Amino acid sequence: MLSMKQPAAEFIGTFWLVFGGCGSAVLAAAFPQLGIGFVGVALAFGLTVLTMAYAIGHISGCHLNPAVSIGLCVAKRFPAASLLPYILAQVLGALAGAGVLYLIASGKAGFDLGGGFASNGYGEHSPGGYSLLSGLVAEVVLTFAFLVIILGSTDKRAPQGFAPIAIGLGLTLIHLIGIPVTNVSVNPARSTGPALFVGSWALSQLWLFWLAPILGAILAGVIYPWVSDEKQAR
Repeated sequence: MLSMKQPAAEFIGTFWLVFGGCGSAVLAAAFPQLGIGFVGVALAFGLTVLTMAYAIGHISGCHLNPAVSIGLCVAKRFPAASLLPYILAQVLGALAGAGVLYLIASGKAGFDLGGGFASNGYGEHSPGGYSLLSGLVAEVVLTFAFLVIILGSTDKRAPQGFAPIAIGLGLTLIHLIGIPVTNVSVNPARSTGPALFVGSWALSQLWLFWLAPILGAILAGVIYPWVSDEKQAR
């Protein structure tokens, strides 16, 4: 039975993901002479998930992502009745993380939200200038892969205790691939937090970063149980 403690854990975890991952992009990626660059940002996102998986995984499952919750629901690993409370907590946590990041980042002279504030985008707002189609394909495929990693590493037949490492490293790899394309979403909540502060173009493009991750997650939620014969293994 769902209690308030589970959505509260999702709020905390998603706060950490957005504050840590987007914070590394906003505060540290291009820091003069000692910037962490794309590799550092990718690792930061992976570390947020890895650390929270150990911290709150035993409380809420550590989804931190509406697409993950939906994919797990499609795979019959998560009850549909809990979807709305989880997604609401994830979006609010992402908004809180972006809000605290804004308070910190805006304390530097010359700070400008026009720099993107780690928002996701395509076309002229893609870091590498990639098109809408490129962004759509990348987000669907990368989210599909992320859910396969999650479903596979948390399968009862998989080695126990290592799932957070696989998931964290998986998200790191996803960012290494996708940052130039869309700044990488694979997470509608992560996209929503910064976009609400940037407004304008970030909000007008936000639809893609809900649609594509959810499509990728649904595909994984259907395909992984079939490939793995999960029902027979239970």
